[in-house]
Amino acid sequence: MNIQNAQKEVDDWINEHGVRYFNELTNMAQLTEEVGEVARIIARRYGEQSEKESDKNKDLGEELADVMFVVLCLANQTGVDLQEAFDKRMYKKGKRDHDRHHNNEKLK
Repeated sequence: MNIQNAQKEVDDWINEHGVRYFNELTNMAQLTEEVGEVARIIARRYGEQSEKESDKNKDLGEELADVMFVVLCLANQTGVDLQEAFDKRMYKKGKRDHDRHHNNEKLK
């Protein structure tokens, strides 16, 4: 997936179906809500909490996609080229963390 294409696809959807973007604060609250839904699934499915019957049919992939959709909305409405930002971040992490995790005794 190309992030620039995903940003454009979200923007096209918003303009065609969504009327307009929610404001940044509303989208931030929405992002928090979506991350909470991901956390609930992870905590119950992979953590120590028992999974409620109503949660068993929830799709983790769909919830992660909801998070991504809102992140793309926030990037679009704040003028962030997320592809460029992601590429920069991966470059920095590659240089800074090249040996860091290989030398971490906790990960062996």
